[in-house]
Amino acid sequence: MLDVGWRVATAIGLLMTSSAAVAWAPKIFDPSGHSQTLTACDELAAHPLDPFKVAEGRSQGDVDLDAAIPACEAAVAADPHNPRLNYQLARVYGYSGQGRKAFPHRARAVAADYPQALFVVGYLHLFGLNEQPLDRCRGGELIRRSALYGRSAGLIGFPRYALQGHFAACDWSVDAAELLDFLAYAASRYGRDFYRGMLIEVLAEQVEARWPAEGETS
Repeated sequence: MLDVGWRVATAIGLLMTSSAAVAWAPKIFDPSGHSQTLTACDELAAHPLDPFKVAEGRSQGDVDLDAAIPACEAAVAADPHNPRLNYQLARVYGYSGQGRKAFPHRARAVAADYPQALFVVGYLHLFGLNEQPLDRCRGGELIRRSALYGRSAGLIGFPRYALQGHFAACDWSVDAAELLDFLAYAASRYGRDFYRGMLIEVLAEQVEARWPAEGETS
């Protein structure tokens, strides 16, 4: 068995101590290179799970598209290279059935390594959703990049999609030790939640079963 699964169990076991830590740490995304000023676009279109949102955020069903689209178009026109605003404009275009119109804004946010965009655009590619071309390898690459920045959906999602075999035909290999690092870090951050903690444990067990030899990749 891979002798790294202990990292997940240890992370979960240490959650009751204030000094809990795991060896792996994510890259740091620094949003300060772009304006963090609150805009109407933020108030109307921020995603509630975006780690770098500057407003409370709205779930899809609570977004007023008639108000959010022009607000975000104006915000991006005033600050065209801001990845947060581009992500939010792409979000409301996507929700309104204008996925193709969202392409350049998704691309701009991804190019800036905006963690929320990395996961979302990766997910769209992985399943060919919202007019984003089906490309599992590109999707996996972006989801993995979101995990490298500590985005919770990527930390848990990338191992899950790897286990499902979505990346088997890609010209890059899945690193089982890295998957367990992602899961251990996720456990250290989110393992207090009963359901997420249980999911992380199950995924770690499945990774060890899928890649039993030390250092084996696929």
